[in-house]
Amino acid sequence: MVFPGCATPQATAAYAEHLRTADGHFRPVADGLLLSSIGMGTYLGEPDDATDSAYEAAVLCALALGCNHIDTAVNYRLQRSERAVGHALKRAVENGLVEREAVVIATKGGFVPFDTEMPADPRKWIYEQYIQSGLAHPNEFTANYQHCLSPDFLDAMIRLSKQNLGVETIDIYYLHNPETQCISNTHATFRRRMLDAFETLEDAVSRGDIAAYGTATWTAYRSPPGAPDFVSITEMVGLAYEVAGEANHFRYIQLPYNLVMTEAFSLVNQQVSDAFLSPIEAAEALGLMVITSAALKQGLLASPFMADLSQYFPEAQSDAQRAIQFARSTPGVSSALVGMSRTEHVDHNLALAQHAPSDPDVITGLFSEP
Repeated sequence: MVFPGCATPQATAAYAEHLRTADGHFRPVADGLLLSSIGMGTYLGEPDDATDSAYEAAVLCALALGCNHIDTAVNYRLQRSERAVGHALKRAVENGLVEREAVVIATKGGFVPFDTEMPADPRKWIYEQYIQSGLAHPNEFTANYQHCLSPDFLDAMIRLSKQNLGVETIDIYYLHNPETQCISNTHATFRRRMLDAFETLEDAVSRGDIAAYGTATWTAYRSPPGAPDFVSITEMVGLAYEVAGEANHFRYIQLPYNLVMTEAFSLVNQQVSDAFLSPIEAAEALGLMVITSAALKQGLLASPFMADLSQYFPEAQSDAQRAIQFARSTPGVSSALVGMSRTEHVDHNLALAQHAPSDPDVITGLFSEP
């Protein structure tokens, strides 16, 4: 079954009202949607049936506890994460737990997605699936044939993600780590490929395949200008305007941010007009929503890794909750993604939905000179 429609302002508002979470847990984002300040990530885990089942249960638990932001990617766990999200969404809607229109589903395309299990010869499999079939030219790949943003490839990835997720429309579709193309090409080639990709995504919006798009990055927006992987947020917005003018649907950026990876907030590396800003400030100035990833740095920050921060986050009951509170409370952040593949982690982490985010001064104070 394919669920029609996409997330709507009315349904996300009704979901937020029904959950009765603390003020500030749901935030307004692009197109009038309300988005939970804690989102669920689905990157980690083995590509096996047990992890599929665990993720499905975790998504259902998250939806029940006030998380309406589910993030995945077509290549995560060899397409298994998307499929687990799709199965969970189907169960949630059919059981009356949530309306499809109340859930913001985000996924990504760019990396080659193997299917269910790794092939014996990955390069041969890629050649047969994508090059021999005519879907992409060898020159359009980078990273040892692992990454591609060509129009035909992206169209195929969108179709595949819709099938895996069981939805008619994907709410947020990200170009996955576009810096992978930036590193391997001249700037002129990178710019042309991004223009083609944005045009492909605008066409997907016009067909109703996606509702909005963005860029999900790892180093692109956190590197110093001049670095091989640096990408200008201003330039990306300019490309979207070049493709579709003010009617463009470039709405989101995603980048890692946590207690030990603070560049999104603390590094001044982006220029908007005459101002030099941090990535979060630049996104805000350009009208983009900021989604952060890796709030727990793949579990590292769920343990006593740093100095005790309980005085700053007294409402938090653990290192994990303190790390999540830091990320979601940072000014300019719309939603902080947390990888959660087990229901007990969902229960614990989403207990923060009953607490308001910390005062912005608490966060800025952590960056002040002693």
